[in-house]
Amino acid sequence: MADTVLYEVSDGLATITINRPEAMNALDVATKVALRDALESAAADTAVRGVLLTAAGERAFCVGQDLKEQTELLLAGSDNPMTTVHDHYNPIVRAITEMRKPVVAGVNGVAAGAGFGLALAADYRVVADTASFNTSFAGVALTADSGVSWTLPRMIGAGRAADLLLFPRSVRTPEALELGLINKLVPAADLATEATAVARALAEGPTLAYAALKESLAYGAEHSLSETLAKEDELQTRAGQSKDHGIAVEAFLSKQKPKYSGR
Repeated sequence: MADTVLYEVSDGLATITINRPEAMNALDVATKVALRDALESAAADTAVRGVLLTAAGERAFCVGQDLKEQTELLLAGSDNPMTTVHDHYNPIVRAITEMRKPVVAGVNGVAAGAGFGLALAADYRVVADTASFNTSFAGVALTADSGVSWTLPRMIGAGRAADLLLFPRSVRTPEALELGLINKLVPAADLATEATAVARALAEGPTLAYAALKESLAYGAEHSLSETLAKEDELQTRAGQSKDHGIAVEAFLSKQKPKYSGR
């Protein structure tokens, strides 16, 4: 794995760090490949029960596509450098949204373009008070990618999403909090500690129940109430048969804190 993405697993928590602070964690091809591979590894590893996606440095979480590299590819005669959407961004977003374990984004600075998409794809966002968000795409004559046209309107509504996409601007944390883009806002100095604490708490939780919740939320966004009720019935039946549900019931009856197994 490239050193532009760091991958560490400890006690069930996989920490994936975009590590190009000198480039504001912009995504060149090597970084996108490494990030895709790290996320897919975390998704497939049964020892991993939660993921923290964060970035090195203080200025940026990720400013999206490395436009310098893209320009170089165009000048070199590349047929279509935007095949990166198919080859990299789509698999990355699918890995985050479809993995059957919770993903926390620790947003330490600017999240723009595809970087914004990565943050939106996560299940929970812990955000430094110095961070900001920007769709960026239209500002460089591009359309949305990295799932933003799906995640953003579902999070803040179609009208507000259209405003941010058509008129890209920096959304600071007070507005981002009001819009619902932030789950937990923390002082910048505390970001690493707080984001790790949230991710670790989820990694120690009922993993199968979290997977079912992710599936249920995604299903409910696209189906009728009747269909969603049937899906909830299916998922709840499965969750009720899990080892962790039995652990939770026993802990409740004995008034103890449950220690989940992830099964």
